[in-house]
Amino acid sequence: MLARAKAAGIGHVVVIAESVAATERVASLANKPGLSATAGVHPHEASSWSDATWARIRQLIASDPAVVAVGETGLDYHYLHSPREAQRAAFEKQLELGMEFGLPVVVHARDADADMAAMLNAVPAGAPPVVLHSFSSGDAVWEAGLAINAYFSFSGMITFKNWTRTDRVTACPRDRLLLETDAPYLAPVPHRGHRNEPAFVRQVAERAAALCGETVEALAQRTTDNARRCFAARNARVSRIESTL
Repeated sequence: MLARAKAAGIGHVVVIAESVAATERVASLANKPGLSATAGVHPHEASSWSDATWARIRQLIASDPAVVAVGETGLDYHYLHSPREAQRAAFEKQLELGMEFGLPVVVHARDADADMAAMLNAVPAGAPPVVLHSFSSGDAVWEAGLAINAYFSFSGMITFKNWTRTDRVTACPRDRLLLETDAPYLAPVPHRGHRNEPAFVRQVAERAAALCGETVEALAQRTTDNARRCFAARNARVSRIESTL
């Protein structure tokens, strides 16, 4: 998989965690060249959040420079695998960890626009950046993200025939646009229906470039620069087209 990514021009992968156990696994992976990690608890797993969870996530962030972001955290009211209150509490604590360590926070948002917008609007000025990953939210979250200078990360969804919000890509501030895979899901056309992987972010870049009226090379350089700015304050290894796994 990494060889295919390299052949596609991917120079670095940010490996996303969704639980304490996953954080430990991805932190171990990220000690290899070309990989970095996040540390956090996904809203689906928010019921597991506790003081011990907070302490372990914090320890992993503090002890491992390969951890370049907090998350994936956020709110998901579509599946409600965890109660809304538990999701909001875990999200708030992880936003605080981002502020404590000066790290970006990778945020998942689905069918929770009102609460997500309210929590983003409460992020204090000067806080580390928020990454609204695989962005597909409504106007309230879009406006809240713009207000706090969030990064908007777009996945293979922008290649789908039923993706109608092309204006989100074109209207995104130039220095806040990111691209991602969201593997193993949301494989872009022509790979839809297959397991997603970092190499496929090239198809996302091609579609974004077409929407923005840029060459793929220019668009990829811009999103690379944005990814470095976002993720590499702690770890300067992030390079080329950014992909999340």
